[in-house]
Amino acid sequence: MHLGDIHPPAGLRARIAAAHRRPETECVPELLQHAGSSCGSAARALALRLAQGQRDKSDGNKILNLIQVFSLSSHEGVALMCLAEALLRIPDQATRDALVRDKLAGGAWSLHRGEPASLLARAASWGLMLGGRLLEDHPGTSLPELAAQLAAKGGEPLIRRTASAAVSLLGRQFVVGRTIQQALANSRRGYRYSYDMLGEAAMTEEDARRYYVAYESAIHAIGGLSQGRGAREEPGISIKLSALHPRYSRAQRAKVMAELLPRLVSLAELARHYGLGMNIDAEESERLELSLDLLEALCADGRLADWDGMGFVVQAYQKRALAVVDYLIDLAHRRDRRLMLRLVKGAYWDGEIKRAQLGGMADYPVYTRKIHTDVSYLACARRMLEARSHIYPQFATHNALTLATVYDMAGGSGGDPGSYEFQCLHGMGEALYDQVVGAPEQGGLGRPCRIYAPVGSYDRLLAYLVRRLLENGANTSFLHQLGDSAVQLDRLLLDPVEQARTFRPVGRPHEKIPLPENLLRPMEQRLNSAGLDLDDDAALQVLAAGLAQSAAKDWRAYPLVAAQPLSWDASRARPVLNPADHRDVVGMVVEANRDEVDQAVDLAAQAAGAWAVVPPAQRAACLRRAAHILEEGRVDLMGLIVREAGKSLPSAVAEVREAVDFLRYYAERAAALPPAAQPLGPVACISPWNFPLAIFTGQVAAALAAGNTVLAKPAEQTSLVAAQAVAALHAAGIPAAALQLLPGAGENTGAALVENPQLAGVMFTGSLDVAKSIAATLAQRLDAAGRIIPLIAETGGVNAMIVDSSALAEQAVADILVSAFDSAGQRCSALRLLCVQEDCADSLLEMLRGAVAQLRMGRPECIDTDVGPLIDAASQAAVDAHIQGMRAAGFGVEQLEPGTECQHGTFVPPTLVMLDAVADLEREVFGPVLHIVRYRRDELDGLIDAINAKGYGLTFGVHTRLDGLVSHIVERLRAGNIYVNRNMIGAVVGMQPFGGEGLSGTGPKAGGPLYLWRLVEGGLPALPPEYAAVRDGLCETALPAPAGEANTYRLAPRGSVLCRAASESGAQAQLAACLATGNRAVFVQNEASLALAAACSFEQRERLELVCGDPFTHSIAYQAALFEGGADELMRFNQSVAALDGPIVAVQGLSAKALAQGARYALECLVRECSVSVNTAAAGGNASLLAMD
Repeated sequence: MHLGDIHPPAGLRARIAAAHRRPETECVPELLQHAGSSCGSAARALALRLAQGQRDKSDGNKILNLIQVFSLSSHEGVALMCLAEALLRIPDQATRDALVRDKLAGGAWSLHRGEPASLLARAASWGLMLGGRLLEDHPGTSLPELAAQLAAKGGEPLIRRTASAAVSLLGRQFVVGRTIQQALANSRRGYRYSYDMLGEAAMTEEDARRYYVAYESAIHAIGGLSQGRGAREEPGISIKLSALHPRYSRAQRAKVMAELLPRLVSLAELARHYGLGMNIDAEESERLELSLDLLEALCADGRLADWDGMGFVVQAYQKRALAVVDYLIDLAHRRDRRLMLRLVKGAYWDGEIKRAQLGGMADYPVYTRKIHTDVSYLACARRMLEARSHIYPQFATHNALTLATVYDMAGGSGGDPGSYEFQCLHGMGEALYDQVVGAPEQGGLGRPCRIYAPVGSYDRLLAYLVRRLLENGANTSFLHQLGDSAVQLDRLLLDPVEQARTFRPVGRPHEKIPLPENLLRPMEQRLNSAGLDLDDDAALQVLAAGLAQSAAKDWRAYPLVAAQPLSWDASRARPVLNPADHRDVVGMVVEANRDEVDQAVDLAAQAAGAWAVVPPAQRAACLRRAAHILEEGRVDLMGLIVREAGKSLPSAVAEVREAVDFLRYYAERAAALPPAAQPLGPVACISPWNFPLAIFTGQVAAALAAGNTVLAKPAEQTSLVAAQAVAALHAAGIPAAALQLLPGAGENTGAALVENPQLAGVMFTGSLDVAKSIAATLAQRLDAAGRIIPLIAETGGVNAMIVDSSALAEQAVADILVSAFDSAGQRCSALRLLCVQEDCADSLLEMLRGAVAQLRMGRPECIDTDVGPLIDAASQAAVDAHIQGMRAAGFGVEQLEPGTECQHGTFVPPTLVMLDAVADLEREVFGPVLHIVRYRRDELDGLIDAINAKGYGLTFGVHTRLDGLVSHIVERLRAGNIYVNRNMIGAVVGMQPFGGEGLSGTGPKAGGPLYLWRLVEGGLPALPPEYAAVRDGLCETALPAPAGEANTYRLAPRGSVLCRAASESGAQAQLAACLATGNRAVFVQNEASLALAAACSFEQRERLELVCGDPFTHSIAYQAALFEGGADELMRFNQSVAALDGPIVAVQGLSAKALAQGARYALECLVRECSVSVNTAAAGGNASLLAMD
């Protein structure tokens, strides 16, 4: 197997790689040594003078006033951030009005108007207060109605205008000019400048070309005014590499070096021609190594010789910062040039925390304490000042103490003023830096300062603006604390080096930011699964070697029946082919025949008693050991998953992680089961090929955790992976008779298994048709105790996403790509139907088309592959037939062209299909096909109704900045998993329990709190106190989540429950179960139900309905059914329910004797589960994390 372009780090680059995620307790002691004594008495005295000057000059501290008035920990601060991020870019008036109402209603804006503040903060406060007050005074009036009333009185729609004006004020504060010509004209005398062309990262090649032209034009404009003073003294340009290439990432290194590097060289040559500086801005940490590769290539280019304008930014919050500085000094020395190095503290800290937690990394790439970042900054500053013969240091800071300390390190007033410079952000640093650039005889420091000056229209400012609001509104921010008059300057200006030395141990991480492996604590005690950093070349080198070993193994799968000797029968074996390349034989499989199936079920039934009495804690310990075995052997498993299932490397990493999470989650749940919980007995686990390890392991782990013996029937396409999971579980201590493997086709092995009369339960994930067939088969019999055989079925869905005009297009498109085309669309959660608001559809779809064009199809073991193969020829043919059918029906079809590397596999290119209406998509299409419809804003409820009318209810996504819209959708839409402002795949065990309703499954949710109850006799007899509120219609609880995400678990009534009672006491038990779960009880009218109705209170009678005759002839959609009676009657009733069109309806049956003995109907079958996952950092950053002390 060949991963692709790998460059193992060596020399100083190896030192950078080693520092990437070092423990903070190892990094900080070393930093303290390099930082030295840091803040001396002279530096502290200077800092006090500078900070007092900043505080006194309130008119100059506009941003300081603003962030103090609107704290990030307040409703108003967050609302202001959201308005600033979205208002000016929304194209239609109705959505702008809705955003203003959404953010201003309920805010205490008037409380801020009397506070001492700058003109900027006062204007923003008055504007937003006016909008909020008008909304409060007219609570039942829509914005258009209110605007009409104001206009009728001679006014204009003041709410929108005042809010827009307030946000525009913010824009003007931070943008030096809308065009580079305006920016040059607005530049202040006495300062140097580095101009930055505003905008998001490029999503398409057209975006990249547009940004390139903007940079090129800016260099010409700046250079036209150059006075030949050299790069240090002339204005310069700052460039963002992600703006110049749509695939700027480690995975696409070869493409980036081939396409982006020439663009950089061209811009650098132009800057050299004019004698200007060109600075490469810092971005997310996973892009650092790639940016260093590009810089190394630029420095080696002979066309750029004798030019000292090459610049690079170092982020002090990264643990690699000092090693990067050393490497850059060495690079300058090796290439005989003087680099310009800008040292910043870093602007993406909260995002770095979130990505590390989501990825299950070993540690963070950044420091968790602001004080440690300050120490890192000083250590890097000292190293840079010591190397001024090779680099030109540029120190960007708004912290008076940091500035004073650096000034002191550089020799104070006796140092060479031309050997370094300070830098600040336009609109934020004037009060401090007017003191710095001022003449010494007038009390200034006489040191140069360069202003980082954004250029562009206000709508392109938004992401940059939010970063500024966030980083300076953070409670640990110097500016935030400086603006608080209650904070004494002596306390504010404490030496960070001395402060860092007080922690025990030195370098102790922040207590509120646990390591990624401890993310789930204290809500859960289990560990988070470990990820793998695919942006790390050292990790990729180890992975490549492991994958090669995996590919060389003789992989086999065959029936593991406990009583049989483990022998290989080559005559029965069939080859397993790699779906990406049919020339590659992955391994061999022997399928179980009916005799082996029957024998395995017999053995499982015999072993059921022995496994049932194993203490839950012991069963849990086995599952935890299995998790450890899988995690230790993940590279082997990844290689097999890639070759047998056609999954990409990132998907293979996620697959192993999910399996590990399932094992640990159900281990915790097993230990919590009450002693009285008795397992069902032999349970069949029938799993799909699209998650050959995760779903297979999840089903098996749950059944074992509950004390059942397991017959595991994996999908015939992926039996090799399943065999390795079974081997891990056996090695962890699960007895052979408690877990048996039965590979084979569904119509043969699966059918034989489901038909076996000793089977006590079935867990199935796959198609709806097969699930209905299984339900019908199980309805033909009861178990040995006369009970209905439980079926947990998770099927697919026509999963939709709504994108309104308040959404950020770049963010939405990135999530659409992942949701629709990851795993070649072969996820039950994948996005099938994209609904885009008409007002933004043209621009968003243009961006989507361009982004799809950048996707790479190919062999999934290559790190740069985005879209791999479909699982087999049958799947390929079905998807191709659908696409051809849509073409024939006249719908617009756009498709990526496959490359030659796809000719030996079963590939289908990413495809866009333009529909006229939701009804045009009749079924789930299991492949990389995204159907798109446009909708008008006033049609939203009709759109939701049309999606619900499909009958599926698995996953749903929404991209919007309107919290009210999110609430409206969550209440109206019937889906098991709802994702807000993020992608809609990759549900994490315990964080977003997964499973749908309606045609998408029976429930309970996998990786959720109710799952194991379906696998024990009698189920859940009473709801725990935390879920009791469902009786009133809704219960919500918070689940664990990474930084910048909120996960909520919702329980609601299922709806109409069909009840058939034989006695009044039975009817009472059925009504009690319905009332406890908030459902409506629909009773078959008979003597028992009439007696119950007569005895009910008025409130109870409101929740009860009687139907005459055959209940299945009524037009009532039943979501569950409760039965009282004998075994024969129960079986006939169950068969009638199973024969109904539509979703699978779970039936519970109890005899009058069982009810008299205290048996109760299981409540987990009567509730509807919904997981809602919200990206709370969608508007630009994580306010709650940054507001943390």
